[in-house]
Amino acid sequence: MAESQVTQTLGNIDIGSIGGGTPAAATAPAPRQAAAPDRGGFVWGTGRRKTAVARVRVKPGQGKFLVNDREVVKYFTELRDQEDAFSPLKVTKTQGSLDVFVNVHGGGYMGQAGAVKLGLSRALMNYDPSLEPILRDNSMLTRDPRKVERKKYGQAGARRRFQFSKR
Repeated sequence: MAESQVTQTLGNIDIGSIGGGTPAAATAPAPRQAAAPDRGGFVWGTGRRKTAVARVRVKPGQGKFLVNDREVVKYFTELRDQEDAFSPLKVTKTQGSLDVFVNVHGGGYMGQAGAVKLGLSRALMNYDPSLEPILRDNSMLTRDPRKVERKKYGQAGARRRFQFSKR
């Protein structure tokens, strides 16, 4: 190819079209839309922690909070678990204006409280997307990935070895 042909070909290339046109930082994500309520007027959220799974339903109301058809303070007897369950409502200042219904199973009380916290945070985010920055700043939308490590053969537990005997 002659030098004049190269410059003519390069002159026809649109530099802005290389790599998709606009830089990735310039395009902002579209704002999140509020989830449409189901037939009963509920917005759903699912939370998990260890082996516990919580299905949370939220709708406008008088502030009722039921976990497995029992009051939250009767279901979670430990204060730390009650605070975990209520924390998304306190942070977003929606306590008393929403009815919350939770079905939770698996795990222990602490894992279930963590699952309720994440499920309620996700339900609130789906109910009102403007609450997402508040919930995210308080680390309520981050799933805790820690689980119990399995026991290995030839060992007493997941990491614990049997006592070593030299002879």
